[in-house]
Amino acid sequence: MARKDAILKLHQVLVKRRDALRQALAGDLSLLKELRDQQGGDVVDFALDSAQDEISSQLAEVESRELSQIDGALERIREGRYGLCEICNKPIPLARLQALPYAQSCINCQRELEASGGNWDRDSMLSDNVEFDVP
Repeated sequence: MARKDAILKLHQVLVKRRDALRQALAGDLSLLKELRDQQGGDVVDFALDSAQDEISSQLAEVESRELSQIDGALERIREGRYGLCEICNKPIPLARLQALPYAQSCINCQRELEASGGNWDRDSMLSDNVEFDVP
C-alpha cells in the first residue's frame, strides 16, 4: 500500500512539474518572439541578443525533453505500467522514482543502457545480465 500512496504523490509532482514546464516554455517562446521583433542597436547588442536567444533555445529544448518524459510517465500511470522498468519489467525502486519521477528503467538497466551508448535491445540486455528475471 505504501508504494501505491507514493505513486499517487509522484503523480501530483509530475502534474505540477508538467504545468510549470508548459508555462515556462510558453514564456520562453513569447520572449524569443519579442527579441526578434526588436531589431535595432549595434553589432554588439545583436551578438548579445543572439547569444541569449541561443541559451533560451537550448533551455527550451531541455525543458521540452523533460516535458515529453513527464508526459510519458503520466501515460504509464494511466496504463498501470508506471514504476516498472521498461527493459526488465521489475519494479523501479521508490528512491529512484522520487529522485527522477519520470524514470523508465531501474538503475541496473540504465547502467547497461548507458554502457551500450544509448542503444538497447531488450533481449540482448536481458541475456547479458543474469540478475534479471524475465516475466
